[in-house]
Amino acid sequence: MSVNKLNPRQYVAEIPVFEDNLEVWFQRASDVVRKLRYGDVDIGIVGYDMFREFAQGDGDLMVVHDALGFGKCHLALGVPNTEKFADVQDLQALLGMSCWTESSPLRVVTGYHHIAREFFGKHGFENVVLLSADGALEAAPQMGSADIILDLVSSGVTMRENNLREIDGGKILESQGVLVASRKAMLERKGCLEIVHEMIERLEAHLVAEGMFSVQANMVGTSEAEVAHRLLGCSGLGGLQGPTVAPVFKKGENGDAAETGYFAVTVVVPRKDLYASVRLLRSIGGSGVLVTPLTYIFDEEPERWRNLKHQLGMQGTF
Repeated sequence: MSVNKLNPRQYVAEIPVFEDNLEVWFQRASDVVRKLRYGDVDIGIVGYDMFREFAQGDGDLMVVHDALGFGKCHLALGVPNTEKFADVQDLQALLGMSCWTESSPLRVVTGYHHIAREFFGKHGFENVVLLSADGALEAAPQMGSADIILDLVSSGVTMRENNLREIDGGKILESQGVLVASRKAMLERKGCLEIVHEMIERLEAHLVAEGMFSVQANMVGTSEAEVAHRLLGCSGLGGLQGPTVAPVFKKGENGDAAETGYFAVTVVVPRKDLYASVRLLRSIGGSGVLVTPLTYIFDEEPERWRNLKHQLGMQGTF
């Protein structure tokens, strides 16, 4: 991806594999979703939390890949560890506190007002007021400007450092990076659906390959089957569908290809098992071990693509 700086606040990129059919704009997550709704962009990558907050149930916007594997966190309530909330261990206890009245409502500071309204309405909260704040929300309860917070939680360290805790039933949603697109654009804009298809294929293949290595070695053996038997007898050397074994040839005296008694073997192993796999290969006669990280592992047509075609009513038409 090549990135161009159009001005001090605007960056645009191109992805060579898509030639002239795709332009990438770097925007704030909230603006990505807004521009999708306005029809200014066709495809976006954002956190699921921001998608839920700013899509606001817009039926034209679709999550086409729900697990890109980065930015993992969850949206949850944070309740102070103070005497007032000492007995509040779950959502029902928070709801049942008699102090929340029309004149003295539960004050919740959050950047997710749409999600918060849905959540509190769903669980029967009536006397709630949603507040906004600039900067860190976690300090608001200590400052007396809010009773609780509703915010993203990753490790939970920031909550604990601000004397806050989560409660049972207070986790609202799990979030990570997602690929989203406009239904209208996929159906009507030329080339959009093809790009979405390729992006799903590439993302799926990359996520499968991430942390996987191709391990190659030479082994002495009597036949491909005999070498494969040794490999399959070692846990972790079975590869994806099985090891690949091929004879190694050298140039013979008359110029023809001559067998060497060596066989080239290839297996795919996870990163965490790499060294153990190398040692296993050595123990059964492997030498000259080569290790290559994998970028993509393409398998069958991704289920997410089949699901998208079904949602678009395009079974068997693409």
